[in-house]
Amino acid sequence: MSDTVPRRAALSLLGGTLAVVAAATGSLALAPRAAARGRRPGAAPARTPRVERLLRALTLDEKISLLHGAPDPAALGEAGYVPGVPRLGVPPLRLADGPAGVRVTRPATALPAPVLLASAFDPDLARRYGQVIGREGRALGQDVLLSPMVNLIRTPYAGRNFETFAEDPLLSADLVAAEIAGIQAEGLIATVKHFAMNNQEKDRMSVDVRVDERTLHEVELRAFEAAVRAGAGAVMGAYNKVNGVWACENEALLTGVLRDLWGFDGWVMTDWYAAHSTDRALLAGLDMEMPNGTWFGAALRTAVDEGRVAERYVDRAVGRVLAVMDRFGLLDGSAPPRPDRDAPAGAAVALEVAKAGAILLRNAHGTLPLGSGSLAVIGPTGALPFVSGGGSAHVVPDHADSPLEALRARARGEVTYALGEDLFGRPIPAGALTPGLAEEGTRVAAGSTWTYEGTLTVGEADEWTFVLHFSGAPTSRPKVRLDGTELFPIAPGWGESFRGGLIGTTPDGLAVRRATLRLTPGAHRLSITAQGGTSGLLFRLRHATGATRAADVAEAVRTAREAHQVVLFAYEDATEGQDRTTIVLPGDQNRLIEAVTAANPRTTVVLNTSSATAMPWLERTGAVLQMYYPGQEGAAATAAVLFGDCDPGGRLTQTFPVDDDHHPVAGDPRRYPGTDGVEEYSEGVHVGHRWYDAQGVRPLFPFGHGLSYTSFAYDDPTARWTRDGLEVGFTVHNTGRRAGVDVSQVYVGPSPDLRLDQPVRVLGGYRRLTLRPGERRRVTVRVAPRTLSCWDTARHGWVLGTGRRTVWIGASSRDLRLRLDAAVGDGNAGRA
Repeated sequence: MSDTVPRRAALSLLGGTLAVVAAATGSLALAPRAAARGRRPGAAPARTPRVERLLRALTLDEKISLLHGAPDPAALGEAGYVPGVPRLGVPPLRLADGPAGVRVTRPATALPAPVLLASAFDPDLARRYGQVIGREGRALGQDVLLSPMVNLIRTPYAGRNFETFAEDPLLSADLVAAEIAGIQAEGLIATVKHFAMNNQEKDRMSVDVRVDERTLHEVELRAFEAAVRAGAGAVMGAYNKVNGVWACENEALLTGVLRDLWGFDGWVMTDWYAAHSTDRALLAGLDMEMPNGTWFGAALRTAVDEGRVAERYVDRAVGRVLAVMDRFGLLDGSAPPRPDRDAPAGAAVALEVAKAGAILLRNAHGTLPLGSGSLAVIGPTGALPFVSGGGSAHVVPDHADSPLEALRARARGEVTYALGEDLFGRPIPAGALTPGLAEEGTRVAAGSTWTYEGTLTVGEADEWTFVLHFSGAPTSRPKVRLDGTELFPIAPGWGESFRGGLIGTTPDGLAVRRATLRLTPGAHRLSITAQGGTSGLLFRLRHATGATRAADVAEAVRTAREAHQVVLFAYEDATEGQDRTTIVLPGDQNRLIEAVTAANPRTTVVLNTSSATAMPWLERTGAVLQMYYPGQEGAAATAAVLFGDCDPGGRLTQTFPVDDDHHPVAGDPRRYPGTDGVEEYSEGVHVGHRWYDAQGVRPLFPFGHGLSYTSFAYDDPTARWTRDGLEVGFTVHNTGRRAGVDVSQVYVGPSPDLRLDQPVRVLGGYRRLTLRPGERRRVTVRVAPRTLSCWDTARHGWVLGTGRRTVWIGASSRDLRLRLDAAVGDGNAGRA
């Protein structure tokens, strides 16, 4: 028995004999194979007779061919391909990215970003979101979806926060399980990623994440376990190291946790180019290398021939892949025929998710819903649809309408528009550049070279942003030099692969690169060399300066002043492959918002951002609406919320800090981004809203926050301990004059019987309700035993936190309306 856990608190939720499987560093201890004797409901046996017959019939080379990616002879733009074995009827596998829709070269439903889905606090909606992706994946010829991503939002800077769900383990676990159920119900194999601790893009290919055993289980692994329990067919290993060992060859994770503790019987693949070895990785539990066979191709054959790897380990990996294929009917032809896409149904779900996840952060003086009277729309993303972030989440949408046009169609008065900030630059004036460049762009014929030498004359010191638009591959873009210095050098490594979702491409489809520098007065030498390559090249050189930016702001102020009400769209363009450097809005947007709100206080700011945003201008605004990246139906959803056609139904799944100095990883480079290649999760179990409570730090907006166009009251709380957990009951009353959405949240305080460092409170459960004006509804939220438990590192298992525990009921982690005590584990209940 652990010294830290009293005897009466030691209710293990795992069962079975406990032992230790240590990581290579000795810092990660896990439960044994015996703990996983019982298979999860609905799981297929790991080795069916069909799979056994195939393993006996396959040659060693054929087996190895099933364990790594290869070029697709009929590619659809998917991320990966595994050739089958035609002589034995084993079909190929096509693997597509798809966190917000299926990412191939053909159109698909571009769903809202997962973080917007999560904001609805609605597992059933997550299931239907998954069903859309599952059907479309199969319709578009795919077999495996490289999604969902469930790494927690740990730092506001992480470039892929929009691709995942939340900072909270419980909410993430609920949603990932539901989405996987939806995806796989349509016959598409889901891949939960990135296992594990891949919570940032900065140094993601090399950083060594140091995390203690308890934090690992209570925080990051809970959602991955839920994905396994939901039957996920595949798991993707992460790029980073965990406690000194690469995630894709980390036996403690891939075998100790995933298979021995949880009973996972699917296959584990690498993230793309995340393999680092042959022998170590295969023996540790990795089954497939993607997207090629650097380590699991010829090198694996050599390892078997030389006796370094027994063929039974190859069989083990192949058997896992074939078992999943068999479970989905891919080996015997029993998989249902591939359906046609149902684009209208997909669009309907996309619209529903965008409206359900819309978060009204502020609404002063009845600014929203918008009324009659003239309306000014301001901001580049007011005219350009912001569909998705960059990288793996990018989808070719069926369509994407402009928010400006959606607002014009809905408004009951004149609608005017001002750019506010020029994302793509203006032509360089002929008087400043000699000789001048063609404003419409320069075409370079295939096979030819075009050169330019000119003089740029600058009248006064100013910050210049040069913007290059070009067709073709990034590596073949023109070389532009100013005073001998290359303005747009080719980024090393993966830098050219992930360049943003919106501002990385012009409205007419050209790629974009930017360079900002301060220029001194006088003459500057500008030279350009452009190669036409095999198919020709089109490029444009544009610019923005302090003077042009000031002119944009002045135009926006004039437009705002002349209108009755204003909707100002602000953006932040996040992407896989790079983190943000600040939570401040990019460019000149803060200045723009301050100027416009000073001109017209009835200004609503709509945020198309990836994660938390600082808002020094907040108190000047009338309203702030967080829409994240709302997908192809984002314009219609935004207009519906702004005009009150529906209630803003979303709540924050991540805490918004006040600024860059007041959040869980601020001021400690060991926590983020790491020092000397090592990152420490020293905050322990105090992630997200738990950290703000533990430190007494006031956030800008708390976890769970979101306003409605009506109001709600809670009363009559009860709590009762049962064998299934803690049942918390209360009544919700719509006290306003409109129908609206409430997301009631239950939080639970620490156990007095566990001598452990526990959070001030944890999210215990939640319920999304739609109530008519005046309607009252009785709600019961069950707090599961797992949520009430802690991981005991001495016993390497879960222990229930018994005793009298405080229960709060409220509208966010800081808006706690009701409080009562409840006895956990002894059959008694507390009542207010």
